[in-house]
Amino acid sequence: MNCAVILLLTSSCFTWSSAIYTPNRAGTLKYLLEPPVFAEVVGHRGGNVTLPCILRTKPSHYKVKWTKLEPEHVGRENIIMISNSHAFKQYGRLGPRAALRKAHTMDASLQLRGLELEDGGTYRCELVNGIEDESVAISLRIEGVVFPYQSKNGRYRFTFQEAKDVCAEQDGILASYSQLYRAWTEGLDWCNAGWLDDGTVHYPIIESRPACGGEMLPGIRSYGPKDKKVDQFDAFCFTSQTSGSVSYISGSFSFEQAEHACQRQGAALALVGQLYSAWRFQKYDQCDGGWLRDGSVRFPISNPRERCGGLPEAGVRSFGFPNRMKHLYGAYCYR
Repeated sequence: MNCAVILLLTSSCFTWSSAIYTPNRAGTLKYLLEPPVFAEVVGHRGGNVTLPCILRTKPSHYKVKWTKLEPEHVGRENIIMISNSHAFKQYGRLGPRAALRKAHTMDASLQLRGLELEDGGTYRCELVNGIEDESVAISLRIEGVVFPYQSKNGRYRFTFQEAKDVCAEQDGILASYSQLYRAWTEGLDWCNAGWLDDGTVHYPIIESRPACGGEMLPGIRSYGPKDKKVDQFDAFCFTSQTSGSVSYISGSFSFEQAEHACQRQGAALALVGQLYSAWRFQKYDQCDGGWLRDGSVRFPISNPRERCGGLPEAGVRSFGFPNRMKHLYGAYCYR
C-alpha cells in the first residue's frame, strides 16, 4: 500500500522508528555496570567524546569489544576496538580515532576524537567471557541541523544514491530518522518528501494543510522504504558545526562575479550546509539574498521580522536557483 503515515496516529499503514536506548533490566548484569543516568552522549563535528563503560568486577580471562551498531547492515559487526588487560587492537574507520580512557582499573570507556558526521549512532561495549558475555549500549548524538535539499531541476529528482551524493556536496550526509524527528520537534515543517539514510522516505509536518497530505495529524509522514535505484524524491541532509566561518559581501553580482568576490577575500562561495551551520550554531542573521556555490540564492534569519521574508519562524530562506547571469545578488563566502 502506498500511503503516508504519521506518528501518534493509529493506522494500518502505521510505522514507528526509534533510536531511544532501552537499558537492561536492573540486576541482569554481573560484570558490567548499567549505563549512568545519561544513555546518550552528545558531541559535535571535530570534537571529542567519551562513551562510558565501567566494569563491576573482572572475570579471570576476558576481553572488551567496542562496536558501532549499523541497523542497515544486519548481521555485520562494525568493530572499533578489542582489548584485554594487557593490549588492544583497533579496527575499521573509527579505530584510528579511538582509545580507551582507563581512568582506573575498572574503566573500559571509549574515547573518540575528531568526530565526523557519520559517527552518530548506537555503540555497544561488550565484555567477552566465554558463555557469560554481557553488553551495554550507549547512543552518540552529533549535534547538528537538518536541511531539506531540492534539485535545481525541480522537485523529486534524486535517486537514493544521488541524494547521498548531493548531501555530501553540500557539506552534509543524509539525515537519519532520529535526526529528522528531532528537527521536527524543533520546528521543521516541510511539505516535500525526502530520502533518509536508511532508504526510507518521509516528510515532517507541524501545520496540517490540504497541500501537504490533508488534515491528518501533525507528525513525521512516511512513504516507507522505496526503490533506491528507481524512485526519486528530494533529500533531507544533516550537517554540524564547521571549523570555518560564513560572511556576506554586499553587492549586485552575477554568480560568476560572486565567486570572484569571495576569492578576493581568500574564501569561496559557501555551501548550503555551511550556511545552515552558521545559522544554527552562530545564530547568523542576514536579511539579504546571496549566492551559494550550488547556484542557489538564500539568506539566514535568526531574528524573524516583517521586512525579512515576513515568516514568524527563524530559518534559512531560499529564492531557489535564479539565472546565474541575469539575476544579481550578494555573496555568502566561507573561509
